[in-house]
Amino acid sequence: MTTTISNPSGAVAVVEGLNGNGLNRATEQAMSKPNPKSFEDPVRVFLRALRKLHSLWLSWTYPFASVGRRFSVHYSCSLSRTIARYISIGNNVLIEQNCRVDVPIVREGCSPAIMIDDECRIGQGGTILAINRIHIERDVIFGQSVLVMDHNHAFEDVTVPIALQGTTKGGTIRIEEGCWIGFGAAIVCNEGELVIGRNSVVGVNAVVTRSIPSYSVVTGNPARVVKQFDSSKGKWVLGSSAARGSEAQSQPVEVTV
Repeated sequence: MTTTISNPSGAVAVVEGLNGNGLNRATEQAMSKPNPKSFEDPVRVFLRALRKLHSLWLSWTYPFASVGRRFSVHYSCSLSRTIARYISIGNNVLIEQNCRVDVPIVREGCSPAIMIDDECRIGQGGTILAINRIHIERDVIFGQSVLVMDHNHAFEDVTVPIALQGTTKGGTIRIEEGCWIGFGAAIVCNEGELVIGRNSVVGVNAVVTRSIPSYSVVTGNPARVVKQFDSSKGKWVLGSSAARGSEAQSQPVEVTV
């Protein structure tokens, strides 16, 4: 295609090879050429291999209470050989970068203190600390920077620095199968048993200190139920069933005689 352009002085310029988008043939041909084949950064390939070797080393040499197939743990994680006997790992468990999985205080009869079942995913920067028992059932996923701890720092004595007061007796935590724990959430049990019911969602930065019913969404500090699956309606509804039940009971009832 040939285009003629006139300027105010009357000069005429002829531009060869413009297409309908205003691109000349050389530019169009250059753009139509396929990009050279991309290849993965060799460093990433090396790091992946390093992770694989590290995971195999832990699976073969650490005295876990049990460890399943295809366990993958990043080499930056804090996971001590001395406490491995108190940890049980299922199949296809993935633990990402900079996680800490630890039993800071070993108590009699607490083996295993940490149980991570099949197909669980622990996101980057996660922390799991148990002195009693933490059980993460199958198909649970953690976002980044999640904290799960079955005890807390004691602080009752105001005459003693908190660092010197040790920990509370704590309790046990069970996260039932299919749950999703969001970024920055904290699940802390000071006493008794804390259960997060199956297929529940813990929202970003939520702080959970008491049990949550199954099929619930919780947010906030302290965490509260903001949505729950209503089996009678077959859909998710706002609020908790307990709150809706108490609200229904508080409604005035009209009686016709």
